[in-house]
Amino acid sequence: MSHADDQGGTRRDFLYYATGGTAAVAAGAAVWPLVNQMNPSADVKALSSIRVDISGVEVGSQITVKWRGKPVFIRRRTTDEIEQARAENNAADLIDAFARNDNREDLLSADDQNRAMDEAGEWLVMMGVCTHLGCVPLGDGAGEYGGWYCPCHGSHYDTSGRIRKGPAPENLLVPVAEFLDETTIKLG
Repeated sequence: MSHADDQGGTRRDFLYYATGGTAAVAAGAAVWPLVNQMNPSADVKALSSIRVDISGVEVGSQITVKWRGKPVFIRRRTTDEIEQARAENNAADLIDAFARNDNREDLLSADDQNRAMDEAGEWLVMMGVCTHLGCVPLGDGAGEYGGWYCPCHGSHYDTSGRIRKGPAPENLLVPVAEFLDETTIKLG
């Protein structure tokens, strides 16, 4: 083997590596826009969390806010509503035995204490979307259980947002939420 053959092999190896590296960079540059376009847009990122002023919500009333394109019910319950919800904590009477609360453990029971925002149970925050087909239930004591009622297919929810009668398979979902102060709730 001559000295020229050694150098030719080295040049050939260099060309292979240089061509391969260039191809890898070009492929990455071509694929990056396709991957990047799957990231959420700025308007979606802006809606990932919102702050809601609850200072004007009177006891026994609720407000509905839009978050991530869906309604969220924020209810300030009366003492009677809390007592009624806590008296009906028997899991055998509930269609869905789980809390469905994104702020707590997945397998917690649907007891009212596991669905309310505070220990006293005064504040209830839930997605305002029926778990049957995505309709928006009517509130303010509607339905047979004094909570929410979806007239589209007849789902009845109690004062804790638990499904009690009708085709809905799950309780109204409780989104990630926290009190920032006494008058502000952060969703998301």
